[in-house]
Amino acid sequence: MSKIPVSINLPASVAAPRRALARLRVIIPLLVFFGITALLLVRLGSGDPSLVPSALIGKPAPQFALEPLDGLLTSGPPGLSSADLRRGHVTIVNVFASWCAECREEHRALMSLASDRTLQRQGVKLTGIVYKDDPRNALAYLTTSGNPFAQVGTDRSGRTGIDFGVYGVPETYVIKGDGTIAYKLVGGISEASRPALMAAIAEAERP
Repeated sequence: MSKIPVSINLPASVAAPRRALARLRVIIPLLVFFGITALLLVRLGSGDPSLVPSALIGKPAPQFALEPLDGLLTSGPPGLSSADLRRGHVTIVNVFASWCAECREEHRALMSLASDRTLQRQGVKLTGIVYKDDPRNALAYLTTSGNPFAQVGTDRSGRTGIDFGVYGVPETYVIKGDGTIAYKLVGGISEASRPALMAAIAEAERP
């Protein structure tokens, strides 16, 4: 029995959509590639990648009232609240957790800030927010490594972190004496980022 030859010529109504689909399969990956390339170029040209823009810069810090870390002795009042950020002096708020490796790496920098005589004379306060951490682990961490904070509040749910726009720990905020957020640093404090942080503190002290 002879086989009936099958025509490879498709009707125009079928061939046209298939050609369009084939073109899309080529174009879409190219568009994705160029989009990613453009994004990387923008990030490279935007300066320090740790300085992530925040919609809250220049605006009041969110309202919050965090309980203290039980068992931790601090030089300031127990816990931390938005009212503590409106007492007329610059406040540094560091968001951290004991499970965060980068937080542990920046701890020496925090201890250095806490002992900075110039900042002490200027009345700058260093405070901490324990972010989504077991209080027992956070207490053990600060007890073992040293506590640089004048006040510490616990944000177990992460609600306050969300209100601040926290991307991930560690993050550091500089708050003016009237409670306005002046600066945000994403990532740990390092030799590279410390100059910008200190400049932000000095700027925040200006009337």
